[in-house]
Amino acid sequence: MRSMLAATLMFASATGASAQMTTPQVPGTKPKVIQTVPIKPPALQTPSQTADGMTQAERLSLQSDLAWVGQYNGAITGDVSARMVEAIKEYQKLKGGKPTGVLNPQERAALAETARRKQEGVGWKLVTEMTSGARLGIPSKLVPQQATDANGSKWTSPTGTVQVLLSRRKELNPTTAKLAELEKKEPSGRKVDYTVVKPDFFVLSGLQGLKKFYVRGTFKGDEVRIMTILYDQATENTVEPVVIAMSSAFNAFPSGPQAGPPPRKTVEYGTGLVVSDDGAIVTDRLVTDSCLAITIAGYGSADRLAEDKERGLALLHIYGARGLKPLSLAGGAAKTNVDVVGIADPQSQGGAGGVSVVKAALAPVPSSDSMLSPPPAVGFSGGPAIDGDGKFTGIALLKPAMMAGPATSVPASQAVMVSADAVRDFLKANGVTANGNSADTKAAVVRVICVRK
Repeated sequence: MRSMLAATLMFASATGASAQMTTPQVPGTKPKVIQTVPIKPPALQTPSQTADGMTQAERLSLQSDLAWVGQYNGAITGDVSARMVEAIKEYQKLKGGKPTGVLNPQERAALAETARRKQEGVGWKLVTEMTSGARLGIPSKLVPQQATDANGSKWTSPTGTVQVLLSRRKELNPTTAKLAELEKKEPSGRKVDYTVVKPDFFVLSGLQGLKKFYVRGTFKGDEVRIMTILYDQATENTVEPVVIAMSSAFNAFPSGPQAGPPPRKTVEYGTGLVVSDDGAIVTDRLVTDSCLAITIAGYGSADRLAEDKERGLALLHIYGARGLKPLSLAGGAAKTNVDVVGIADPQSQGGAGGVSVVKAALAPVPSSDSMLSPPPAVGFSGGPAIDGDGKFTGIALLKPAMMAGPATSVPASQAVMVSADAVRDFLKANGVTANGNSADTKAAVVRVICVRK
């Protein structure tokens, strides 16, 4: 009897009809009728309905993976769209499957693995740009070379075929429409074929010479931050999926713990100036702040003996060092232009530690210090400034990034020179006799390495 009941219910389910069955009659009783509830097959969900049932994190991950395999070219927002469904169908067709618009578990796992390999292949990683605190996704294997100054950072491939720039500046009363128009014209010769202008960001893409370009920019207050990606047309198949991921990962003004200046780096590099033959070194206070250990490259450990918070100077000392060539601090006075001598961050010189010289113009600020323009590269902070006669005029310091503020505030992209008199007063106040008599600035410069937690 059970088999008969099951068969009847299956038929009812298939036809959508109500099913009833009369049980065999027992002598002396009335027959009993079993009435069943109509059973209908579940309605099939559309691909969009299926996506709606996913969590936001699942949709974000799906869009990201589709972008990495070159099937999705929209904003990675986690929002359900016809574009996302079509991307799924195209991926399914590419893999020889039925284009349903809904990935089964095996298809989803295969997609995730392919995307992971793509990310690994280009060295994808999220980074905090050191001058602004902006968050970017960087294909580190495509653009392994990095240079940074107070105006932002630049990542490039060894041959320059791919370039990523994060620039920052101050502008009075910016709007995304104004910024987009400026970027269309600068540099000259840009041919824009795609433009999106929203109240809070803008996007441009097109051709710049022989390269394709993509620009995404935004602002907060009077602080403007723009990411630019340039790449040779021959690299298009490799780079374009990365561009989509970079655009979605770009967070120019992170909120919460990432807001404002970025967290101090675990290992930070600066420049120091040897000022006495017994091992006294003057450098940047911030570079040597909160260090578990301070090392002078080529000489070993150093102690931090004193600091001047107002001027931003720190006094270090190394012990037992021989052959030091302290610079003469006599003479020089600030003029219109100076040479800043320093050791750029290892990332800017392929891991090397060479001493270099950059030129800068001086401009007064509302203190006894002078502003340096353009700011020297990261790593130069704490290096000496020399006038046209080769005489010491001060110490160059890179200032920490400022969040957007009033237009009258000191620009965020800034470096200053602490005057020679202020440096001499700092050393004298801490009992240091600056007995250097060398005019060889490069020989008196050392790399300062701070290691934090």
